[in-house]
Amino acid sequence: MSKKVLYELEFPVRCSPGILYEFLSTPAGLQEWFADRVDFRDNVFSFSWNGTAEEAEVLEQEEDEYIRLHWTHAPKEEYFEFRIQISEVTNETILIVKDFAEKKEVKDQSQLWEYQVKDLFHRIGS
Repeated sequence: MSKKVLYELEFPVRCSPGILYEFLSTPAGLQEWFADRVDFRDNVFSFSWNGTAEEAEVLEQEEDEYIRLHWTHAPKEEYFEFRIQISEVTNETILIVKDFAEKKEVKDQSQLWEYQVKDLFHRIGS
């Protein structure tokens, strides 16, 4: 199995950091766009899609700035992260998604994130 690489995607969004953070860090918010069902207990999110469940532990978070999660089945050094930044030039809110994938799968994984984020933006009216 080849080593996974970290990649990063940026999405400009018309939404305040506070509202966006709610959709990235709470079970109700994540259930709107990320998974069919989301529960949170003891610092671990449980995500369900079509009856398949995955768990992700919260590694770090800063309100209205970022949340970093680790899939419990993945190697320790891997994580995925949602980060919110404000462009100094345009004052626009930017969602940054960081994730790991095998080099040959980065394009496919990026497309999956783009699809998911498009659904998020639809939910927040952006």
